Amino acid sequence: MPHIRRLPESLINRIAAGEVVERPAAALKELVENAIDAGASRIAIQLIEGGLSRIEVTDDGCGMAPDEMTLALERHATSKLPDEAIEQVVTLGFRGEALPSIASVSRVTLESRPLQQAEGWRRVIDHGDLVANGPAALPHGTRVRVEQLFAKVPARRKFLRSARSEYAACKDVVQRLAMARPEIGFTLDHADRRILALQPGEELASRVAGIIARELADNGVAIELERGTMRLTGIAGLPTYNRGVADHQYLFVNGRPVKDRLLTGAVRGAYSDMLARDRHAVLALFLDLPAEDVDVNVHPAKTEVRFRDSAAVRGFIVSGLRQALATGDRRSAQTPDVAAMGRWQSEPLAEPAALRSIFEGRDWTAPASSHVASPRSDWRGNAGELAAPMGRAQEATPLPADAAEYPLGIARGQVANTYIVAEAADGLVLVDQHAAHERLVLERLRAAGAQDAVKRSQALLLPDVVELEETACDRLEDAAEKLAELGLVIERFGPSAMLVRAVPQALGQANPAKLLRDIDDDLAKHGEALLLGEKLDLVLATMACHGSVRAGRTLAVAEMNALLREMERTPRSGQCNHGRPTWVKLSMDDVEKLFGRK
Repeated sequence: MPHIRRLPESLINRIAAGEVVERPAAALKELVENAIDAGASRIAIQLIEGGLSRIEVTDDGCGMAPDEMTLALERHATSKLPDEAIEQVVTLGFRGEALPSIASVSRVTLESRPLQQAEGWRRVIDHGDLVANGPAALPHGTRVRVEQLFAKVPARRKFLRSARSEYAACKDVVQRLAMARPEIGFTLDHADRRILALQPGEELASRVAGIIARELADNGVAIELERGTMRLTGIAGLPTYNRGVADHQYLFVNGRPVKDRLLTGAVRGAYSDMLARDRHAVLALFLDLPAEDVDVNVHPAKTEVRFRDSAAVRGFIVSGLRQALATGDRRSAQTPDVAAMGRWQSEPLAEPAALRSIFEGRDWTAPASSHVASPRSDWRGNAGELAAPMGRAQEATPLPADAAEYPLGIARGQVANTYIVAEAADGLVLVDQHAAHERLVLERLRAAGAQDAVKRSQALLLPDVVELEETACDRLEDAAEKLAELGLVIERFGPSAMLVRAVPQALGQANPAKLLRDIDDDLAKHGEALLLGEKLDLVLATMACHGSVRAGRTLAVAEMNALLREMERTPRSGQCNHGRPTWVKLSMDDVEKLFGRK
C-alpha cells in the first residue's frame, strides 16, 4: 500500500495558490486589498493583456522595511492579526497567504519604502525562488508587479480565458473595491488606456453612480437605516430601472465586497412584487455590523460570509429596502428611450411647405368647391377625408394655483383610450391607465387583508407524500415554519420524503410534488423560500389585473384626475405589478428642444 509522506514545499504553495489565485482578477483583488489595509490614499493599477502578462499595483501606504518584506513573502505571516482573535478581524486581508501564493506561480517584484526611511528595498521572486534582493528608488509606499502568471503551471494556464474576459473580471474587482472605499483615489490603466480615474474623498452616492451608471443618481433612492447594531447604507435603483441580468448588484459587508446568496435573496425578496421574474434590480448596498456577528473566514477568497443571525440580517435588508423605496417609488425611471426620442425629433420627409405650390395635388375635374387634397397621404382617410382623431382633449383651462402640489399634473385628455395626457407645472405627463390602476387595485387588496386570505390553508383530503433527496428534505424541514405562515403545511416523512398536509387556498390546484421541488430549488439557490411568496403575490396581481381599468376604456376627465391623485398617494405607484413604468414625464425643456426653441 502507498506510504504517507510530507508534500514538498513547492507543491504545498501551488495547492494553496490554486485556492487563492484562480485567475488574474483574484491576484489583483489580493494586491489591492493589501494596499487598502496599508492605509493608502491613492492606488494606481496597471494591466497588460487583462492581467495575463502583467499586473502592477502602486500605493502610497505605510510601506514595509526589508525584514518585513521577507516575512510578507512567507506563508501565514501577516501584520493584520495582532492576536489570535480571528473573529474580530476588521481588515480585508488576514490570512497571510496572498503574496506567497502569487509568488509561487508567477514572477513577483516587490518594492517598498516606509515614510521614515530614506531608501526603499526590492525583492524579486520567480515562481517561488528568490532571484534579486537589494535597494530600490521609489516614493514611500509599495509597488507590486506580477508577471508571467502560471507560466510554469501550464495545466492552470490553459484554463484561463481570453485577455478580454480576464480584463473584464479585473475591472469588476477594481470597481467593487473602489465603491467600498470612496475616501481612496483609484486609477486603472489597461495597456495605454486610462479606464478609471476616481478622486479620493468622493461622496458614497456619487462614487457608486459614477461607477455603475450615471442614470442611477436620477433613478435611485438613497438608503440610510439603522437597527440595533446593524447599519444599511447605499443606493437602490427604482424598480422600473432594472436589467435583464444581476451583474449590477453590488453587496458589501463591513466594507468587504461579497457574493452571498442570503443577501441576493433578500434583495430579490424586497423587489419581489415590483419586478418581473426575469428582471433584476440595480443597486449597491453596504451592510455594517459588529465583526463578531459575521464570519469572513469561510473561504480563502474571502468573498463568502456567514452571519450569526441570518434571519435578522435578511429581515433588516428586506424591510430597509422596502422602506427606502416607499419614499421614492411613486417615481418612475425617466431615462428616455433613444429610439423613441429619435422618432420624435426626426425631420419630416415632405419638403418644406414654402417650396410647394398651393395648386399641387388639386383635382381640376372636380367642382370648384372641392377641397385641396393634403400632400401627406398618411393624414387622409377614405375618399380623401381627414381621418377621425383617436384621442379626446379637455378644454385648455389655466392650471390651478396649487398645480405645483400635484406632481402628476392635471388631466387634459386621453389618447387611444389608453394613455392619459396631463399637464404638470414642470412638464408633460403620460400615464398608462391600465398599468397604473392595476397597481392601485393591488395595494387596495393588500390594505383590505386580501393577502392574508390568499395565504389561508386548504387541507388535502389525503396528505401527499413527496419523495426527495435527503438534503432537500433537510432544507424543507428547516423552512417548514416559514412555509406554514404562507399556507403550505409540510412535515418530515422518513429520511427522504416530505408529507404535504395543506397547500395555500389560492394554489389549491397546484401539484404538491412540483411545488415542493420548485421551493427546494429556490432554497438551494437563495437560502430562502421566495418562490411560494411570489406565487401568492402573482395570485393577488392577477386579481388586481382583472379588477382594474382596461386599456381602451373611455374615461371622463374627473376620473382621470381622480386616478392621478390616488397615484400620488399610493406607495409603489411608479411601476405596475410587472415592473413596467406607469407614467413618464417630458420636461418643458425637452418639449421646447423638440421644436427647436432651445
